[in-house]
Amino acid sequence: MSRPNRSKESSAITSAIKVIVASDHAAVAARALVVETLASLGYVVQDVGPTGEESVDYPDYAQVVGEAVGSGKSELGVLLCGSGIGMSIAANKIPGVRAALVHDVTGARLSRQHNDANVLVLGGGMMGERLLKDVVEAWTGASFEGGRHQGRVNKITALEGAGRGSSR
Repeated sequence: MSRPNRSKESSAITSAIKVIVASDHAAVAARALVVETLASLGYVVQDVGPTGEESVDYPDYAQVVGEAVGSGKSELGVLLCGSGIGMSIAANKIPGVRAALVHDVTGARLSRQHNDANVLVLGGGMMGERLLKDVVEAWTGASFEGGRHQGRVNKITALEGAGRGSSR
């Protein structure tokens, strides 16, 4: 696996990139590791909680991160809950969000390269420390390839508009 370039030039680029991070109560410890990893890579990290392990509702945190990313206030987001499933479902309801639930390094890399994922979702209770770090490094180290993938991402974006008029 290739590691991100940690030169001074690379650090200057990543330091301008804002990443907003949140979890639910089941992934507080994993979130702390993700925040530490992102900061070590030079990103500007906004950790929006929660601060403790008392029960919280994950859709509330998915909304905060999703709205920040969807509005452009933050370029990227990371969400964690026990499995990642609930956060992924909730985040993908927010316009402008392409949240990818990722379990491995390959999925992390491809979610950025092929799907232009702007929110990484992790199952904090399902991944060890080393894998969490490796996934975050792979996700942030990859970038959208465009080309043949751009049309597909455009179709995903079009689905957002089409869904607003439905009466489900």
